[in-house]
Amino acid sequence: MSGLAGGVARGATPPDAPIVKPCEVTEQQLEDMEALFVQTAASMTSDRGTITLHGVSPSTLYFADRPQREVGHMLSGQFVANWAAGDNSFAKDPPNAVLSFAEPGDRPPEDAVVVIQDPHLDGDALNYSIKLLDGAAPAATGPCALRPEGWPRFAGQLP
Repeated sequence: MSGLAGGVARGATPPDAPIVKPCEVTEQQLEDMEALFVQTAASMTSDRGTITLHGVSPSTLYFADRPQREVGHMLSGQFVANWAAGDNSFAKDPPNAVLSFAEPGDRPPEDAVVVIQDPHLDGDALNYSIKLLDGAAPAATGPCALRPEGWPRFAGQLP
């Protein structure tokens, strides 16, 4: 059953899975919230100042800690489309992000801290220009997660 989890291909939606809609948050709540984001992918490659998340989830998760404790998701395409939105956008002030790996085995690559810029989504491949701040981005790896820093600048842009 290679590539299957409980009889369902990895990445496929089981036929009886509920339809999940983005959570509804008011603009005022978003203005008060500093959202954190998580993007997951089946694999990642990197090459001299870029990373590409392959098999990226169609949804980017967001959440906020106390006092709001908001949680939801948005389309990854919407995340990219809103990159330059607002006066204090990620395009003007690129975020730091933690890149973590879930390689099977005893020694997955260590997390890397990067500045991410210039996102481009092509199908299920999400590419960023990066500046490495700490750690190393391996040339290729399996499952991974990218966690951009908080984004109060995204206020009014979340679902």
